[in-house]
Amino acid sequence: MMRLAAIDVGSNAARLLIKEIRSISPNEVDFIKLNLVRVPLRLGFDVFETGMISDQRIAYLVDTLRAYQLLMQVYQVTHYMACATSAMREAKNGEQVIAHVREQTGMALQIISGQQEASLIFENHVAEHLSKSKSYLYVDVGGGSTEISLFSKQKQVFSASFNIGTIRLLHQQIDQNQWNALKACLKKQIKSHKVVLIGSGGNINKIFSLSKVKPGKSLSIDLLKNYYRKFRQMTVEERMHRYQMREDRADVIVPALEIYLNIMRWSGAREILVPQIGLADGLIDHLYRQLLAQPNS
Repeated sequence: MMRLAAIDVGSNAARLLIKEIRSISPNEVDFIKLNLVRVPLRLGFDVFETGMISDQRIAYLVDTLRAYQLLMQVYQVTHYMACATSAMREAKNGEQVIAHVREQTGMALQIISGQQEASLIFENHVAEHLSKSKSYLYVDVGGGSTEISLFSKQKQVFSASFNIGTIRLLHQQIDQNQWNALKACLKKQIKSHKVVLIGSGGNINKIFSLSKVKPGKSLSIDLLKNYYRKFRQMTVEERMHRYQMREDRADVIVPALEIYLNIMRWSGAREILVPQIGLADGLIDHLYRQLLAQPNS
């Protein structure tokens, strides 16, 4: 038994996920979630407007990571991985922020590429339980980027990352060329596959919980369209009050639905499964496999 953690510093929020790994048999391992903490740092608000992360948000980031270190200590975490994604990738001072974080906390926060992010998000055990006869398109919509991966017959066919995210869309900062590239990619890669979507990220998780759909069941494209139309007619404050949403969820849930609906239309998918996984889950799985591969593990 061991306890592992993952820190995902995204464009909208920073998350700490802690899991306990229990080996049941040589071929069976349980990953038990002990805690998930989320702080809405919203780094993308700075980066996608000014190209830089402000001093104030850097200070919030350092404080958040110090708090995460204390939590990992209390939970007796033995190993962890910490990664930063789209906002940090694009920040002109991204490398300086990473150096400052290391100096202040000792934490080795790593900026990962969009391709690495796409691969890590889907490095989990969900694919192992899917039908061998179907094709699945994993879609992770974040604040700064969207990652997609196609699986067919339980094997990865391709993965890609696009600078299309909820914060960018909220501030009308998505280049039409990115939409065209995403559409062309889906048309090319999926033309011979009838796909079921698998969605990850806080926004699709929120829609799933609001829908009251049973775990393991899918959300239909018509249901997502209904939520999109309903939410668009409300102000952020109305969404917060009526659906008990945080402000940092209420403002990005409409652009998130727009991204998911476009991908569903362009891929021909009529339903989306929501196993409630994300980059942090993929990081822990990746870390666990790394530890297993070590000679003395």
